[in-house]
Amino acid sequence: MFIRAKALVQKQPQRLLFSTQSWVQQQAQLPAELEERVSQTLDNMRANGTYKAERIITTPQEASIQVEGSGSNVVNFCANNYLGLANHPQVVERASEYLHKWGNGLSSVRFICGTQAIHKQLEDKITQFYSRNQSDTILYASCFDANAGVFESLLTEKDAVISDSLNHASIIDGVRLSRAKRFRYRNGDVEDLDAKLKQAKDEGCRVKLVVTDGVFSMDGVIAPLRDVCDVVERHQAVLVVDDAHATGVVGKTGRGTGEYWGVAPRIHLVNSTLGKALGGASGGYTSGNSLLIELLRNTSRPYLFSNTLAPSVVGAAAAALDILGSQQGTPLLERLWANAKHFRQRMNEAGFELAGKDHAIIPVMLGDARKATQMADALLKRGIYVIGFSYPVVPKDQARIRVQMSAAHSTEQIDHAVDAFIEVGRDLQVIS
Repeated sequence: MFIRAKALVQKQPQRLLFSTQSWVQQQAQLPAELEERVSQTLDNMRANGTYKAERIITTPQEASIQVEGSGSNVVNFCANNYLGLANHPQVVERASEYLHKWGNGLSSVRFICGTQAIHKQLEDKITQFYSRNQSDTILYASCFDANAGVFESLLTEKDAVISDSLNHASIIDGVRLSRAKRFRYRNGDVEDLDAKLKQAKDEGCRVKLVVTDGVFSMDGVIAPLRDVCDVVERHQAVLVVDDAHATGVVGKTGRGTGEYWGVAPRIHLVNSTLGKALGGASGGYTSGNSLLIELLRNTSRPYLFSNTLAPSVVGAAAAALDILGSQQGTPLLERLWANAKHFRQRMNEAGFELAGKDHAIIPVMLGDARKATQMADALLKRGIYVIGFSYPVVPKDQARIRVQMSAAHSTEQIDHAVDAFIEVGRDLQVIS
C-alpha cells in the first residue's frame, strides 16, 4: 500500500500535494437572511465607529515596533507587555531551549499523554510564587479557559455565583456555563455585594461564590479586595479573583492584588494568565485551594478537552517568573510605576480626562466612539500606536484610548506620546 501511494505521488504530484490552483473550490452559499443580517451588522459597526480593524505588526512585540503601512517604527502603548518580557533575551532563549528539548507539542490533553515534567514544574513554580499552604496550580491554554472551567465544575443548581458588574467577558461566559443562580453587584460596591449575598442566602443557595477581576482592565481600577474579603468571610462564601492584569504587575513584588491589599491568604482561587506580564505568549492557570484544584483536574472541561500547553510557552513563562523573582524584578517594577506616574502627571497637566488609579493601564476618556478611532489613527501617523475602545468592549458613550505603560518604555518615548496626544487632542477639540 505504501509503495503504491508513493508511486501515485510521483505520477500525480500536483493533485496529491494540494496545488493552490487545482484545489480552489467554491465556498458554501450562506442563507440569504443570514448573509443580509451579517452584512448589515458590519455596515452599522463601520458607520458607528465600532468596527475593529486589525493592524499588522511586522516585528517582535517590544516598546518600539513596526506596523504594516506605517513606514517607520512606532512606540507601542497598547500591549499588555507590562514588564517588557515579551521579547526579552532570557525568555526567548528558554522558550527555544524547551522547544528543542521537549518538542513542539504533545498532541494530547493532559490526562491522556500530555503531561511532561516541565508542566508539573511550572505548576509548582506558580504555586510557590503565591506562597500559600495547601495550595496547588492547574495550567490552561488561556485565562479565558480558566474562567470557563471553574464555575461549572465547582457549583451546582443549588449554589450561587455573585459577580462584579464590570467583570471580564471570560468570567461572564464562564458564569453562564454554570447551573448556579446568578447575582450581579455594582462595580466595587461592597455594600451591594453584601446585599446580594444576603439575597442568595434568603433564596436558599447553599454555596455562595464571589468572583471579581483584581484589576478592571478597561478602567485601570484595582478591586477593593480587603473590603471584599471581609464581606465574603462574613457570609462564609468562596472568593475567586481574576488577576490577569495584576500578576507580575501589582503588589510590591508583582504577586497581584492579593499582595497589594495584604489579603492573599484570604483568596480561595486566583485565575490568571501567562500571556501578559509573564512573557506575553499564551497560557493561563488557576492557583489556590488544593482540594478545589484536584476537582478541576477531573471535571474542568477546558482542561480535559484542550491540548496541553506547548513546551516553548512553558519555558518562556518559567523564565519570566525567574526574572520577576530575581534581582532584575524590582528594577522592572520600579521603572514601570515611574513611567505610569510620569505619563499620568503630564496628561493631567495637559487637561485630559483620565480614568484609573495605581495601575499601568491609563484610559484617556473621550466618550464618542468615532472620536476615539480618529484619535488612534491620528496618533499612529505621529508614531504612537494606541487603540480606541468603544461599545461593546466598554459601555456606550464611554469610548476611550486605553494607554498601557511598560517597563520597557523610555522617558523620551513617553514624552513623545504625551506631545502627540496634546497635538491631536487640540485638533479634535478634546482639550483646549
